[in-house]
Amino acid sequence: MFKFLSFLILIFTFNCVSIAMEKLPYHHLPDGTFRNPEGSPIRDENFKWSFKIFNKEKKKLDMTVPEDHVVPKEKVLSDLEKFKDDDYIGWIGHATFLIKLGDTSIITDPVFSKNAGPLIFGPKRFTEPALSLKEIPPIDLFLLTHNHYDHQDMMTIRRFPYKKAKVLTPLKLGKYFKRNGYKDVDEMDWYEEVIINENLKITFLPAVHWSKRSLTDTNKTLWGNFLIEHNGKKILFACDTGIGDIYKEIGEKYGPIDISIINIGAYNFYPIMPYKDKSTFHTNPEEALSIARDLKSKKVIGMHWGTFVLSLEPIMEPRVRFKENAENYGFKKEDALIFKIGQFSSLNEILK
Repeated sequence: MFKFLSFLILIFTFNCVSIAMEKLPYHHLPDGTFRNPEGSPIRDENFKWSFKIFNKEKKKLDMTVPEDHVVPKEKVLSDLEKFKDDDYIGWIGHATFLIKLGDTSIITDPVFSKNAGPLIFGPKRFTEPALSLKEIPPIDLFLLTHNHYDHQDMMTIRRFPYKKAKVLTPLKLGKYFKRNGYKDVDEMDWYEEVIINENLKITFLPAVHWSKRSLTDTNKTLWGNFLIEHNGKKILFACDTGIGDIYKEIGEKYGPIDISIINIGAYNFYPIMPYKDKSTFHTNPEEALSIARDLKSKKVIGMHWGTFVLSLEPIMEPRVRFKENAENYGFKKEDALIFKIGQFSSLNEILK
């Protein structure tokens, strides 16, 4: 009798687990980790990271920063005041943007540290943030796309002056904010929506990327893109992403997108990787344009370049390739936008 009951319990437990597994969305794995959407590229097994080779090749890069890449600080502060009553987008550097929509000021993936890594380690900035933390305007909404050091900067999170801001993060990243004094923190799964106010809605969407902050947490937290909808206008702020079938699906469901902000740097790891200009999880400029096309974007802004050396392409190459190839993907050159670090532009000016 005991063996029979044990057998029934075992069968019941197995069936419950099976049912639970069947209910999991595709990107949720049974062990609690996450994976990319169906149809996403798979990382090349020939990619064997080597700090020795990377640092050797990095020394060959021309680190001259053109004057036209950075707006002088006095003009940044002047423009911030000039546009204070307008809707605008401003580039602070890398993936950090200030976006003002109506009465809501938004910051994306804020990184104000001198390096992208734990403590004093990791790639150092070769351009400074356009503003310091003390100079940014009051922030109402803090968007974090994923946990890599060049996006989730703990120094910035700890010292952020506006901890009353609402924070939206991917699943399992809220703890980094709650333990540092933030009170209004929402973790989001793909396709979840948060209504900020009657004019502003945020939807968290899939990206083709991964997550990792230590040796033991690979893909244990989610990653993704934010779709920002305000008064009928749509802005998509991309997580780091590679290409994938998912973007045609997103374009069909959520497009057309008025402005897509997409990564165009950190794509060349040759000779560590056996071929140039190709990364599974970082689009090159042409791939970024292809995603923008899939999203039915009207305008596309290139980001994630010109701040840190994360890969081995020339530091100013992304902006050149992005502009030169725009027409090959159905965009006018003037619709593929390259901001200067510290540039603020009104939404009306961008969309005209």
